[in-house]
Order: sequence, then C-alpha cells, then structure tokens
Amino acid sequence: MNSPTPQSSDDSNEENRFQTLVAAISDYAIYMLDTDGHVISWNAGAQRFKGYLAQEIIGQHFSRFYTEEERNAGTPAQALRTAIQEGKYEAEGWRVRKDGTRFWASVVIDPIRKENGDLVGFAKITRDITERAIAAEVLRKSEQQFRLLVQGVTDYAIYMLDVSGFVTNWNSGAQHIKGYRAEEVVGTHFSRFYIPEEREARMPDKALAIAAKHGRSEHEGWRVRKDGTRFFAHVIIDAIRDDLGQLVGFAKVTRDITEKRATAEALKKANEALFQSQKMEALGQLTGGIAHDFNNLLGVISSGIDMLQLQIRGESRTLDSMRRAVDRGAELTQHLLSFARQQPLQAKRSNLNELINGFESVLRRAGNSSIRFDIQLERELCPAMIDATLFQTTLLNLVVNSRDAMPDGGKITIKTQNVQLADQEIGALPAGKYARISVSDTGTGMSPAVLARVFEPFFTTKEVGKGTGLGLSQVYGFIMQSGGDVSVVSQLGEGTQISMYLPAADGEIVAHTAPNDKVEKVLIVEDDVDLLEVAAELFRAIGYAVHTAGSAKDALNVLEKNDDIDILFSDVMMPNGMSGIELARLTRERYPRVKTILTSGYAMPALQSEYNDLDNFLFINKPYQLSDVAKKLRQAS
Repeated sequence: MNSPTPQSSDDSNEENRFQTLVAAISDYAIYMLDTDGHVISWNAGAQRFKGYLAQEIIGQHFSRFYTEEERNAGTPAQALRTAIQEGKYEAEGWRVRKDGTRFWASVVIDPIRKENGDLVGFAKITRDITERAIAAEVLRKSEQQFRLLVQGVTDYAIYMLDVSGFVTNWNSGAQHIKGYRAEEVVGTHFSRFYIPEEREARMPDKALAIAAKHGRSEHEGWRVRKDGTRFFAHVIIDAIRDDLGQLVGFAKVTRDITEKRATAEALKKANEALFQSQKMEALGQLTGGIAHDFNNLLGVISSGIDMLQLQIRGESRTLDSMRRAVDRGAELTQHLLSFARQQPLQAKRSNLNELINGFESVLRRAGNSSIRFDIQLERELCPAMIDATLFQTTLLNLVVNSRDAMPDGGKITIKTQNVQLADQEIGALPAGKYARISVSDTGTGMSPAVLARVFEPFFTTKEVGKGTGLGLSQVYGFIMQSGGDVSVVSQLGEGTQISMYLPAADGEIVAHTAPNDKVEKVLIVEDDVDLLEVAAELFRAIGYAVHTAGSAKDALNVLEKNDDIDILFSDVMMPNGMSGIELARLTRERYPRVKTILTSGYAMPALQSEYNDLDNFLFINKPYQLSDVAKKLRQAS
C-alpha cells in the first residue's frame, strides 16, 4: 500500500490561515455540513447569529435552524438536493436562534466535491438581513397603501406614462372621468384624450417636452371622454427620474373642472351684469334729472312763444322756427326719459304676435329692396304687459338699425319665442317664463368695445348727423321699464341679434293671424318744396308708395286720378286758397276710405281756435320723426 503523500508545510500554513480567516468573520455564519447535513464546523459569525457555541452544535443536523413549518415541509432536505443537482442553493427565509427568536436570513449552500467529483459535504453561508427585510416589507406595504390610495381616488384621474407618453397604469378616478377601463387604455398613447385641434397642434408632445425640461407641465383645456363628450380639465404632468437622474416616465393628474369653470363664468357674468346694471341705472338717474330740468326750461320757452304769438296775431317765421326748436327739444327729452325709464306707459296685456302682424307692413317698408324679411312667430306665444305703441316703435327702431347695418343688403329676422329662464340667466331677471322677441340681421356686426357701450345714451358709431345715439338706449329703457331685459349678441362681419325678454302675463295664449303684405299709398300735401321732398323720402323709407302735391287743389286732382290712395298726409296751413283742414273735410266726404293725418308747425291748441273740428283728424307736430309717423300710421290703421 502506498502511503499518502505528505502535505507540504506551505499548503498547511495556507489552510491554517484560511481557517483562521473564516473563523474570525462575524457578519456571516460560515460553516460546513457533511453529506447528510450535520454540522462539522462553526465560525464566530454563526455563533453570533444563531447563539450556539461550537461544542453545542457540531454534530447536530442543520435543520434545527429552520422553523417548524419548513421542517415539516421538508425544506432542509430539499435545499441539499437542490445544491447537489444545480450546484448551488440560494434562498431567503425565517431562521430560528438558540433562544427561539427568529431572524430573516439570506442562505447560500454550495456542494463540496473532491477532484474526482465525489461529494464530501456542503459549505453553508448565512447572513442576517432582518433589517433589510423589514425595510423592504415596510416599503412594500407603503407602496401597496399608495396604490390603494391612488385607486381609491375617484375625483382625480391619476396614472403613469412611459417616456414616450404611453399609459402604463390607470386608477378608478381615470375610469370615472374619462370612461375607459384599464384594459382598454393601458398601452395606448395619452394623446387620445386631447381634442383633434390640440392633437394637430402637437400639444401632447409639447406638454411632455415641457415636463421633461422643467420637471412639470400644468395647463387647462378641453379633453375627450370615451363616449366623445368633452370636459374641461386641469392637467398636471410631472417628470419621474431614477436615482441617476434618468427620465423613466411621467405622472399625470387630471381633474374635471367643467362645473367649476361654469360656476366661475356664471359669477363673472353676474358681476358684469351687476356692473352694467349699476352703470345704466346711474346714467338713467342722471339723464332723467337732466331731462326733467330741460323740460321745465322748454315749458318756459314754449309759454313765452305762445304769449308772443298772441301779441303778434299773425305769422312769424322766427316764432315758427322757435316753436319747431322747442318741439324738437321736447322730443329729445322724451327720448331721454325713455332711456331713464321715466316715461308714462300705458301697459296692457297684449298679444305680441298681433302687434307685430299689425305693424309688419311698416316694418317691411323700413327696409329696402335689397333686404329680405323673415318673420317667425311662435303660434302660442305668451301674452305680456306692454305699451303697444311704444313696443311697435321699439321694433321699428331695431329694424331701422338693422337696415343701416346692411348697406349692401341682407336679411332681417324677427322671431318670437316662449322661453323658460333660470335665475339671472339674462341680466338680473328672476327665473320664470318670458316672451323673447329678437331682431337679427346679417350686417356689419359690432366689436366687443362697441358692444360694451351699445345702450349708453348718445353713443353711436354712425356718421355725424346720421344718428342721435338714443335709439338703442330707448329700447333698453322701455323694455327695462316694462319689467324685462335686453341682450345683444354680435360679432364683426357676422351680424347682430338683439333679444327683448318680457315677463309672461297671466291669461290664455292666443294664436297669431296671417300678415297683410299689401303696399299702401300715401298722398303728401306740402307747400314748402324742401319739406315736401323730405316727407316723401321719409315715407318711402318705410315702404310706402308716394304721391305729392304742392297745394290742396293739386291734391284733389291726384285723388280724382288715383282711387287707390290709402292715406292723406297734409300740412294744415297753406297759402293761396284751400287749407289742409278744408282738404281733409272734402277728402272724408268724397273718399271716405282714405285715412287723413294732418301736420303743422303750430301747436294743436293754437290751431283749434281757428279749426274747431281739428280733433276729428289725426294730428302730428312738425318737425316729425320716423317714430312719430309710425305711431300715427298705426292709429290710422
């Protein structure tokens, strides 16, 4: 038998040093097992971790370090088999100390073999990683709680995007707000939530670029739900980076603020309406005070003219001019009082459709051949308490404004409609049922700056001499005095719509009747050539066919040759023969169907002293305006 080769002293010294090194390690339990799993060596680290002295544990099976559950499950034997079959066994789990306490261990078991491959045992290294395991468990629970928190939030859409903008997770709030389930949206690009205009403008990519560069992107805008509806969103995108600062994705938080935005806009609108109302109220009080004072001054002047007229006992061009100036001033004060809502009203429960139908021919004539009319009347329009004459004058005022806004022609639409308004939906009107009367045109429209001042007295965009700036202020004052309100919608180049809202009056709803489109003819009698031409143009402006005469004799000739004259419009005082009142008497006798309107620069009381039957005819003072003529024409109809 050959004796074993003696071990060299160098090899022996190396082995001793290695054993000394292993024995001194205290952070790791390093020990040997035989092929059956019995402990055959023990180091200081093993003693520190497990609590056993070497003499207590050597020769004992290593399964004693396992929990009872794992021993019953055969885990120790399985660990050795795995080490033999795979060359290594590595795992983490609970281990038991001598005193029965447990620690979380990282375990590695390596098989030890001879050069010929025969198994001689196992090397086992164990490390106590309890603190790390506890920290990991705390982190896991924290992450779980965070996930539950995020998933539990339903008022915010909270989800993650990868660096390219694809959705990687989805919370219940996102499903609630956007309508998509997680399986429908995870893996798709978040740009699908943007409206088409913003996608075309590459807003999603820009938002990610801003977040990547500055750490955050925040903005508001319209977003699209799964069902295609839109909501107004407040969006925050935060960049997410790893410990090295590398971008790994984005956190996106979206909130539906549609209601909040609507509330804010309603509040803004209410504040603007309050400011406008206060401004118009202040202007009305100021204007009304001035108008009353001015009326008093005009009263003194008018009385003085009357006294001078009595003293002179004859015609005086100077006094006539003064009288016309006073009348014009009185008319101006009436406009101011209308805006100030201080004019006397004769409000009656009225069928607005009938008022419009009865006045339609005048309204149409106020346009011209290049303007089309469209009148749309709701068949069961609610009645309203209104001064009928002033209502029709108001309509005429709006139609004339629309006509002037369409120098190249266009379309005017007059529409009535029953509407149910919410509280303060229009100005300061309370909730309830209203009749809406709107006049729309396809004209030049108004800028926001003009729109803000449209009801102010004396404000006009027309050329000097083409308007007083009181038209719309009268509309505003009259409708407000009637318990309603007025709204204006206009854009430059797209026309204007002015809507008047009047409270519904109690009572039955009356159906409207068909309009009368007959074109009426008027005979104007005036000895002043200039005034005759002006009067003719005035009537033509509201659509009448016009005949003219310079004297009563000429007027009778016209009446004899034209049996279709509808209205005689004559001056009272005419030289050289028959007066206007005598012409009116003959016309009533010979042509009873002809309606007569008399006019004069003299006040009616002054004329009645000479013509005691003047009350039998409609009368209008010079100088007259379109609105004055319109009132008399309605009375004559």
